[in-house]
Parts: sequence; C-alpha cells; structure tokens
Amino acid sequence: MLTIPERAGPANPQAGSPPRPPTSARRTTTIDSSRPGGLDGACVVDARARDLVTGSAQEGALHHQQRFTATISPDRHLIAIAADPPEPRLARLVGSYVGSGFRAVMSETLPDHAARQSLLYALLDDLPGANLVSGYAVQRGRTAASAEIHRAPPSADHVRASVDMCAGWANDATILVAFRQSKEIPAPLGPVAPVLERAGDGLSWHAMAPLPDQSTRRRRRLDLMATGPSGAHRAFDSHFRDSYRDLHGEETVVHEYAVKGTLDDAVTHIDLIETEARVLPWVECPGAVVSSDRMAQMPLHTLRAQVRNEFTGTSTCTHLNDAFRFLSDLIPLEALLNP
Repeated sequence: MLTIPERAGPANPQAGSPPRPPTSARRTTTIDSSRPGGLDGACVVDARARDLVTGSAQEGALHHQQRFTATISPDRHLIAIAADPPEPRLARLVGSYVGSGFRAVMSETLPDHAARQSLLYALLDDLPGANLVSGYAVQRGRTAASAEIHRAPPSADHVRASVDMCAGWANDATILVAFRQSKEIPAPLGPVAPVLERAGDGLSWHAMAPLPDQSTRRRRRLDLMATGPSGAHRAFDSHFRDSYRDLHGEETVVHEYAVKGTLDDAVTHIDLIETEARVLPWVECPGAVVSSDRMAQMPLHTLRAQVRNEFTGTSTCTHLNDAFRFLSDLIPLEALLNP
C-alpha cells in the first residue's frame, strides 16, 4: 500500500459533541458499510437516523427515527433494501446503480419523502457517497489480505476521468502525481477517531451497533438553535465524519468537516457560514474550504440542487459538497422548532 505521510492533510478530529442547548433541534445520521463475505464481496449497509428536539428546560423529545438495511453489489448496484418504519416503495429501487443518477431515481420514487426531506430521504441521499467511501476499506485491505482481494485497482482511464474533479484530484495534486509515478492510488492514514458521543448525555447521538472490523462509517450531526433575546433568530452547527475501523479494531478518521453559521431572519437563507477542514487526506484538500463563501445568501430550498450543479472543479471537495447539501435539512428541523 502506497502512503505519503509528508503529503497528508489536516489531522485535528473533533472530540465529543456540543451540548444540546435549550430550544434546539438535532438531526443525526450514520451509514455503516461492511463486507462480511470478504472485501471483494457485497457491501452490507446499516443506515440509521434520528430527529430530537430539546425544549426550554433542556429536556429531549424524540420526534422521528429511521433505519434501513441494504445490500450493494461489488459493481455498486442495489441488491436488497428494507426499512424500519417500512416503506414498500423502496423495492422499486432494487437494481439501481448506487452512484450517478441514484438520487434522481430515489426522489422520483419517493417524491413525498423528498418534499419533506424526511430522515429516510436524508439517508438515501447520502448512500452513494457513503458507498463510494466504503471502497477505502478495500484499498486498505488489499495490503492486509492481498491474497483474498480480487478486485482490480482503478485503471488509468478511470483515473484520467477523475482529473480536476475536486481539489484532491487536481491535475498536479498528490493523488495524480503518485499515480503517474507508481500506478497506485495512495492511501491516506488518518488520525485515531475520538468518541463523538457527549459524556453524560445519552441523547447526544442515536444508538448504533458496533462497527465491524474493515468497515467504514459516515456520521452526520446537524443542530439548529434558537438564539437572540426572544429566540427568533437561528444558528446552526454541523459536523461530518467518515471513519474506518481496521483489522485490529482501531477506528481512524478519513474525512471530517465542521460547518457553522446563521440563517436570515426569515429562516429561508444562509446568512453567515464558517467551514473548518478538521481531517482530510492530502495537503491540497483544504483548498476547497474557499467554496464556503459561495454558500452565503443561498436559499435553503434550492441548496441541494445548487451545490450539486454549481460546486464542481478544483475549488471544491465532493465530501464538503455533501456537508453543504446536508444543510438543506435545516428546513425540517425548523419545522420541528416552529410547528
């Protein structure tokens, strides 16, 4: 496995989560991806999400929970999916490619979930990105158990097609320079993942199963808080982390961003926003943080589409784009705070 430690990006993972302030709403999601049949086999997904409102006396009231399990083939096609609470229309997604085009098919299949930005919609919207990142387990495992891994590394054509896709894949960035020299994609080795559950607060995150060895986990937290003397203003705090648990049970961070800001008085647009790159694979990756400036004054109701369509190229990061798109979920959180 080719690693280039001197070219590594920032390594400052967050420990714990902020307290739940009075009059706030929190959405948390996780997508765990494992390959129990071997790293060249199907990917098994355990996706969970929860909406929780904290009242003026800091008591927590559960509003919604969602979970689904799924199986995705090595070529990224959905083999099976089942949800709790159940959603029979999910069966129509079986056979879909869990990559480009999946979100459009999912939104057409579940238009009511898309309209209200339900927890199920949030998890399904994040599934292509989580499945792509789960390939990191295969990359790491190719060295640890190379005799068992039959999946071929990326071809030169595939790599060329990714040039200038994002800051990390810029033409002169670490990944492509290393590939041209060695014909290998370098593997980042991130810092140990601190616990994100807040000590003394059993409601800081939803319940999760232990992450299996050689698996990845995508975690998101989005807080919306009432601020100001009358509680009429809104601030938000969002956190995103991809992590990997190795053969020895050690969990390390692959990607991590923190995004904070405020909304306008009408609670319809982002007013101010601040983005921090906490953990990223390569030195070029933090350059994408400048794209945060383009989020100011963006309407929440068009945010997902605008980020998907407009945030491309070497001034952006696909994982940061996902973190930005998650801010659209401030809409259902505001509905919980102001029913």
